[in-house]
Amino acid sequence: MTDGILTLDAGALSAAVRSGEVTAVEAVEAYLAQVAVQEPEVDAFLSLDADAAIAAAEAVDRARASGAALGPLAGVPVAFKDNLCTTAFPTTAASKILEGWVPPYNATVVDRVLAAGAIAIGKTNLDEFAMGSSTENSGYKITRNPHDLDRVPGGSSGGSAAVIASRMALLALGSDTGGSIRQPASLSGIVGLKPTYGRVSRYGLLAYASSLDQIGPMAATVKDAALMAEVIFGHDPMDATSLRAPIPALVNALMEGVTSFRVGLVSDLLEVASPAVASAVGRAAATLAQLGAKVETISIPELALGLPAYYVVAPAEASSNLARYDGVRYGFRGNGETAEEMMVASRSEGFGDEVKRRIMLGTYALSAGYYDAFYLRAQRVRSLVRTAFQEAYSRFDLLLSPTSPTTAFKIGERSEDPVEMYRSDVCTIPSNLSGDPAISVPFGDEDGLPIGVQLMGPALSEERLLRAAFALESARAEEGER
Repeated sequence: MTDGILTLDAGALSAAVRSGEVTAVEAVEAYLAQVAVQEPEVDAFLSLDADAAIAAAEAVDRARASGAALGPLAGVPVAFKDNLCTTAFPTTAASKILEGWVPPYNATVVDRVLAAGAIAIGKTNLDEFAMGSSTENSGYKITRNPHDLDRVPGGSSGGSAAVIASRMALLALGSDTGGSIRQPASLSGIVGLKPTYGRVSRYGLLAYASSLDQIGPMAATVKDAALMAEVIFGHDPMDATSLRAPIPALVNALMEGVTSFRVGLVSDLLEVASPAVASAVGRAAATLAQLGAKVETISIPELALGLPAYYVVAPAEASSNLARYDGVRYGFRGNGETAEEMMVASRSEGFGDEVKRRIMLGTYALSAGYYDAFYLRAQRVRSLVRTAFQEAYSRFDLLLSPTSPTTAFKIGERSEDPVEMYRSDVCTIPSNLSGDPAISVPFGDEDGLPIGVQLMGPALSEERLLRAAFALESARAEEGER
């Protein structure tokens, strides 16, 4: 069994640890060996602690030997995006302004994952403060796509996606403000779920745009994503936006199929996709129809307004949220003869170019004389997007679209053109504006580069999304076996 540890999904590995067939130490050592091989090329981690991971695994094995009940993720190696607070690792959000900062508390999701028995391997790279679509905007290094080291893994949760794609951890957490879980999932060939806003506690997440941010699971399979979701879902009194919704039995529901589903194929998002991506989405639609779903094309022209609205709302919130990083209380401090000069130096030297660009955009949009013209109008557009989704979901159970318009692009290809980079999120942003859940699942490739398709649903429809994603994943696996 120990030779096949890397082939087990999270549920199977945890079951093997609980039964004693595999020890947690053996599981962690297998993944650390993979890290030793893959990490020098992929550069997905910002911090690693092999000794602490082994010590945590030993504690799991001792608990099992004593007869203690083990959690659903017992012995499963996990990685956390480095904008989630952790007491055992620095939390930098990939920014020099927080270099070396170790929080005094864990994010709620971190505590829940660790309480379920998972073993933290390390913290993953991201675009600084989650602002980017390629993980090229990190203040520390560029993460590479395991499928082609000359290409990006997507962003901003590119490090988490690359860790899963290169099998350096079995599960990871990312955050999604405009597609930062789903887009890298698509480009890296893994599964990424953005839950309903409020489904998962944001306590301990370093905020980018508070009305849009959501934490979610990233995994190699739909079943693993469902298992991780069951662990992190649930109300948290530490987060005022946390919902009091019951946690569905997501894993048990996966096999129920899609025969009763009405699926809308979003033509407006197909039009922005490359031919290969559009073809993959078309095949996914045909597959769902073959499995018993009723699939029809739908046009939602309001979704085209999502991209410009997002790039007013999100920078405006970032301008407010990032005001706290001033060199006074913690993090990097620049030199200056006065407090004002020190703050200016701290922010000018501590933040990278993309973060400064978005802070300036947001501050401008909120400034006197421009608030109504930009921010207020963007919020009205956001309401239009919400209303359009509500109308679509009155006719359909789920919507199907591309996740990303293209496959992974080359490192440096879009770095000098921020607008072209922003277009990478055109398919994912609408669900953030509405607060509804969405998932990306691999369903094809072009020249060896993965293609993900996106399923979107109304609020609290994660069970439905995971069932449809599992159906597509299973159909593709069966096709590959033939």
